[in-house]
Amino acid sequence: MYSHSKLAAVAFVTTAIAISATAQSGRDGVLTGQVVDPGHAAIVGARIEIHPTSGGSTLRSISDQQGRFTVTGLPAGTYDIRAVQDGFQLTEQTATISAGGSVPVSLSLPVSTLTQNVNVEAEPSLITETPTSQTQAQVSQADFRNSPATTIADVLNLVPGVTVLQGNGPRDISISVRGSSNRQTYGVRNVQVFEDGFPVTQPDGLARTDLTDPHAYSSIDVVEGPSSALYGNYASGGAINFHTRSGSEIQGLEVGADFGSFGYYNDYVTYGAGNDRYQLSAFVSNVRADQATVNNQYNTVTTNILATFVATPRDRMTFKFINNDLNTNLSLRLSRTQYQMNPYQHGCEVYSAAFATNGCASISVYANGYNGTRQSLGAAEAGLNRHDRRTIVGGRYEHDLTQATTWQTQFVWDNRDADQPTSATTYRGTLPSFNVMSNVLRRGLFSNKQSTSYVGGFFNYENINSQSSNLMPGGNATLGGQVQTVVGNHLNSGFRVREEIALAERWTLVAGLGGEYTGLNAIANNFTYPTGGTPTISPVRANRTFFNVAPEVGLQFRPDHAWRLHARLGTGYGTPQATQLFTNAQGQFGNNTTLKTQRNLGVDGGADWSLGATLQISAAVFYEWFHDEQVTQSPGVNLQSYTFNAPASAHRGVQASLDWHPLPQKLAGARVRASYLYDNQIYTDYTEQLTTGSVTNSFSRNNNRIPGVQPHFLNARIVYDQPTGVLRGFGGYVETNWRDNYVLDNANFLSSPGYTLLNLSTHYDPPLGHGALSRLRFFFDIQNLANKTYVASAGNITNTLNALGQQNGASVLMGSTGSIYAGTPRASYGGVRVRF
Repeated sequence: MYSHSKLAAVAFVTTAIAISATAQSGRDGVLTGQVVDPGHAAIVGARIEIHPTSGGSTLRSISDQQGRFTVTGLPAGTYDIRAVQDGFQLTEQTATISAGGSVPVSLSLPVSTLTQNVNVEAEPSLITETPTSQTQAQVSQADFRNSPATTIADVLNLVPGVTVLQGNGPRDISISVRGSSNRQTYGVRNVQVFEDGFPVTQPDGLARTDLTDPHAYSSIDVVEGPSSALYGNYASGGAINFHTRSGSEIQGLEVGADFGSFGYYNDYVTYGAGNDRYQLSAFVSNVRADQATVNNQYNTVTTNILATFVATPRDRMTFKFINNDLNTNLSLRLSRTQYQMNPYQHGCEVYSAAFATNGCASISVYANGYNGTRQSLGAAEAGLNRHDRRTIVGGRYEHDLTQATTWQTQFVWDNRDADQPTSATTYRGTLPSFNVMSNVLRRGLFSNKQSTSYVGGFFNYENINSQSSNLMPGGNATLGGQVQTVVGNHLNSGFRVREEIALAERWTLVAGLGGEYTGLNAIANNFTYPTGGTPTISPVRANRTFFNVAPEVGLQFRPDHAWRLHARLGTGYGTPQATQLFTNAQGQFGNNTTLKTQRNLGVDGGADWSLGATLQISAAVFYEWFHDEQVTQSPGVNLQSYTFNAPASAHRGVQASLDWHPLPQKLAGARVRASYLYDNQIYTDYTEQLTTGSVTNSFSRNNNRIPGVQPHFLNARIVYDQPTGVLRGFGGYVETNWRDNYVLDNANFLSSPGYTLLNLSTHYDPPLGHGALSRLRFFFDIQNLANKTYVASAGNITNTLNALGQQNGASVLMGSTGSIYAGTPRASYGGVRVRF
């Protein structure tokens, strides 16, 4: 299955080594520096360009969380150095590097009008990646390059406001911004996801992190709060932008291998090259592991390529390619009781009468695949797994109409193939889609004030082709009769208008508006197999259209170089999925014409304070009102559950982050980092109807906590990196992750227990001057140092009734299956990277 991918990777490595050996000849100098503002506060994410005065290739870098950057492999000579960041003036400096020498520089950027943007790469930055006045955070590669980063969860723990859960399988991570997707335990919804400006969220609102290997990225930006004015459908939580490492940043070949507990291996290759005309970076990885939980092995191959080309001084082109092939076995989610008895499902491979007493989870399937007698199977015995393939191809063309105005058009083709026998039924689907976006961006004067104007339109379309079938005994996910087929399409089309205007030197006003038409047209064929009767097919057609408008307004103020204050009112919306329309409000097959668009209105305010390179603090408060949230419930006895709109809920909270160098003079390598989120979400208007057997009843959920939402989350690190001397390059950190307990059901009877994890990380990243050793980087980590058993993911549990129509309490809910995945016990990881 993986032979072709591995052969391609070997060919890629062989070619790249030959190219790299020539490219790296004679480059033995290093340039280090720090970018600061007039008050000596570190400037994060500044773009650095190093150009030899005698001519030749231009190298690029980006400043890290301390404003620092390092460029290696420079030939002896004189270089022009330029640095730029939004809101600051371009700064230039000259430095001379001797053979084998190391030169430090300091670049101080004067404050400028906030909407000014000078781009050293002759490529306008995408306004959708760093919207002014909005709460946002960034994590750079410097924060995670010396760690295993087995999944994207290891990286995003550093970002305030973001929480992560294990999704549907060990490589699938559910990402939530301010609790936006905590109630969903697979994929990413309610947050738009981009890579290098290209959308990787499909038109139906689903993104997955199976294709995301953190080793490929230079930084990740998170934009927080309802953002449909700028990002459209399903941006009720915000957006995440992944940035692939540029060719100039890599400038050569890197080969790495990570390995660890439970059979973990990650072999990866990165190649990059670039100058002032082109940038090329390519990344290939093969990740596999056995995992601690029974039937949870995986093997995935990922390819990620980014290329840009400056055709003329006014024309630029960008190409993006991602391909991921995932093959993973899948364990069953557990009840709270099963989790406490046997969290890793040891001895649960083949079903036996001892399953119940041993805390083993099982599924019940039809013995003949259609009807009648059922048989219980363990997850491994049934062959539960996921085999998915994702292929994304994107292209972007940019043309400068004038010095101040740029027209940009991009196209993305995105195909998702899913084969998922994950329970007693299996899902198979092919969902190809495309996304076209075109916009005009102008930076200049508006009524004699500096402004940034953005006008754009978009169209995206997805074909839906899927089928669900019963599993039956036989192993290896043997299929029985079909349960449902769905054929249809999902399209979105609309516009976006945005204006950022400098009211004064330090004040910026933002106003935006988005409008979007959504059309759903699908038909489902439902199959039933009565015992001793004739099978029947019940077709249901769903044809719905929606039109949504989302305004936003924001204000940003910089009272001085150390402070940034911002406030914003934003809106979000999310239309239904086609599959939510096939059961009507009467609990029968039929078009669900009553289902509405989910909407949220949010206000937030925050402050960022930087005291030189010593201390950076960010904090924000938010309050969001949700209306018509889409939830599933029963309409009554002997009727099917359907999706309806819960009238209202409120989401409110606080988030904060700290980056502190407590002893910059005496202990320069010491650092403390922390991020915290308080997220309180309650129903304010919601009555739920429950049905168990022949009994049904309704209950008010007003003022109940919303299940799945973690009210408190804290990540903290004590870091030390030796900055000088013979031990320069040695470093590490001690990390703690604390998560509070959270409710699992709408009645708030049962909770998932909270936990605190401790992690230890060490690394050696040798500086230049150590010969061949300077080309290497090593790390060793121990995660879950105290070997705690904890809940990595827990799905919501539906409340049930007793014979009197009363709600069953926690003692009964403890036995409800299909909820919990246990987290990984103590594990150690090591890795080495070689740079050619």
